Amino acid sequence: MNAAAEQSDDFLAAVSRLSWRDGSADRSFGSLAFAGGRWVITDLEPHVAIRMKRIFPRLNPTQVGTFNFSDSDENRAELEWFIARYPLRITPDDRLRLSEGRMRFESLRGELEQVLHGDWQPSERPARLRDGVVLRPNQARAVEVGRKVSRLLIADDVGLGKTLAALATVMDDRFLPCALIVEPHVANQWLDEQIFKYTTLSGHIIAGTSPYVLPHRDCYIFKYSNFHGWVDVANTGRFRSVVFDEVQSLRHGRGTSKGAAADVFARNAVLRLGLSATPVFNYGGEMFNICDIIDPGVLGTREEFAQEWCEYSANDRKMVVKDPDALGTYLREINFVLRETGGGPPPNRIIHEVAYDEEAAAADEELARALAIKVLSGSFTERGQAARELDMMARHTTGVAKAQQVAAFCRILLDAGTPLILGGWHRDVYDIWMRELAPYKPILYTGSETVAEKDAGKKAFMEGRSDIIIMSLRSGAGLDGLQHRCKTVVHGELDWSPKVHEQLRGRLRPHARTDAIDEYYVVADGGSDPLIANLHGLKASQASGILDPGRALQAVQTDESRLKMLAQMYLDRGKA
Repeated sequence: MNAAAEQSDDFLAAVSRLSWRDGSADRSFGSLAFAGGRWVITDLEPHVAIRMKRIFPRLNPTQVGTFNFSDSDENRAELEWFIARYPLRITPDDRLRLSEGRMRFESLRGELEQVLHGDWQPSERPARLRDGVVLRPNQARAVEVGRKVSRLLIADDVGLGKTLAALATVMDDRFLPCALIVEPHVANQWLDEQIFKYTTLSGHIIAGTSPYVLPHRDCYIFKYSNFHGWVDVANTGRFRSVVFDEVQSLRHGRGTSKGAAADVFARNAVLRLGLSATPVFNYGGEMFNICDIIDPGVLGTREEFAQEWCEYSANDRKMVVKDPDALGTYLREINFVLRETGGGPPPNRIIHEVAYDEEAAAADEELARALAIKVLSGSFTERGQAARELDMMARHTTGVAKAQQVAAFCRILLDAGTPLILGGWHRDVYDIWMRELAPYKPILYTGSETVAEKDAGKKAFMEGRSDIIIMSLRSGAGLDGLQHRCKTVVHGELDWSPKVHEQLRGRLRPHARTDAIDEYYVVADGGSDPLIANLHGLKASQASGILDPGRALQAVQTDESRLKMLAQMYLDRGKA
C-alpha cells in the first residue's frame, strides 16, 4: 500500500472514532443528514443560513427551514468544507460518507489534471483500432477522461475527430454493446466511414421504431427519428454505453419525445457521451437540458440551475445565463465539457445586402400586421400564438422576398466556376432557387429527401455533376466530405441561431484548411433579416462564453424583446 493510501485509511479510521453528537466542536449550528439519496440540512441558525445561501447560489435566497443538496462527490466535498467552518450535528456514518466522497473527488481531480495538462501520454492504445490508426492528442485525452468520469460532452470544433474519439472510448468490454444515436442522414456515414474504416468493431443500423431481435453487434446505430421506439429495450440495460451525436438535438430536454427517450438510454448506461461543436444553439439554458440527460443532477435541479446561473426564472424556457464564461469554466472544472478548438485561417466573411422585394412580400403583409397587433396588445394566449405565427411568417416572407436576388448572387459565383453550398430554410424559397438556378442542375439536401436521396445527392455533388448543393440550415449536421469539393458557403436565409450557420460553415472543415473558406451572408434590407442579424449577438455570446470562456461579450438585447420588435417593425412600416 502506498503512503497516500495509508494516510487516507488513517484519516478515515480517525473520523469513524469521532463522536459527532454536535459536530467537531462544542458549538453546532444545525443538523446535516443523508436521507432519501440527498443531503438535508435542518435547524440552521438564521445567520448561518444567510451565509450558506451566499456560498451556495443555487439555493433560493427566500428558502428557509430545510435545505437539500443532491448527492455527488463534489457536493460532499463542499459540504465537508462548510461544516468545518460551521459545525453541524451529523452521525459518524454520514460524516464518513462525506469524507469518502471528498477524497474521491480530490483524487479524480488530480488524475484528470495530469491528463489535461503537461506532457501526458496515453498508457495504452485502444485495442480495437485498426492498424495504422493513431489518435490525435485531443482524442486520446477524451478517451481517458470519458472512461474515468463515465459522462462527458466532447465539444471539439467541427472536424477534430469527435466521432473516432467516442468510438475509441467505448471500445472496451465494460462499455459494449454501445448505442449510437445519430442524425438520420449520417447513419451510413457512421457505419461505413467511421466504424468499419477505423475500428474492428461490428455495427448494425436500427431499422424502424418497432423492436425486433437484434443481431449480435458491438455498436447499434439508432436515428433520432426512431430511437424512441426502443426505450423498453434500453430499459433492460442492453446497451452498456450510449453516444448522442449532435447532442444539441436534446437541447429542449425531457419534455420532447427525443429527450424522454434519451433519458431512458442514458439512465441505463454506465458510460454516456455527448458530441457537438455547437451544443448551445440559442440560450445558455439549453446546456442544462443537455447536461441533465447525460448526468442527471450535475447542475442541480432546473430550479437550482435557474437560481444559480440564469437571469430568468425556471418557468422561462429560455433561461438566459447571466455569466456564460463562469458556467463554461465551471463545466470544465467538473470535467463535464472537453473542448479542443481548431486552427486554420479565419473565414473570409462577406455580408452582401440586397433590396427587400415589397411586391413579392405584399401577399403576407396584411396578415402580418394583424398578427403584430395581437403580439403587442392581445391576451396572453393570443400574444403567444400570434408571436409564433408572426415569427414563422416574417422569416418565410423575407426568404421569398429576396430569393431571386440570392439566386442571382449565386449565378455570379457559379459562372466563375465556384462550387458552393447554399443554405436555406423554406420550401417555397427552395422552389424559387431551383427554378432560377435550373441550368446549373442544383441538388437538394433538405429535410424532405430520403436518406438514399441525400446520399445520391452528395455523391453527385462530389463527382462534379453539379456545382451547387442546396442544404437546409438544420439538415447537414454531422455531414462530412464536402470540404474536398468546395470552399464556399452562401447563407441564403437567416436562422435565429448563429450556431446553425456555424454548423453549415463547419461542413467545409475550416480548421483543417490552409486556404480560408468564403462565407457569404445575403441579407435583405427589410423584413426579419436586419433584426435577426442584430440579435445574433446575444446567442453568440451565450454559446461563446459557455464553450470558450474568456471571450469578450457583446452588448446585446434579451429575447423577450425580439418578437415585440418584429411586431413593432411591421406596424411602423404601415405608418411610413
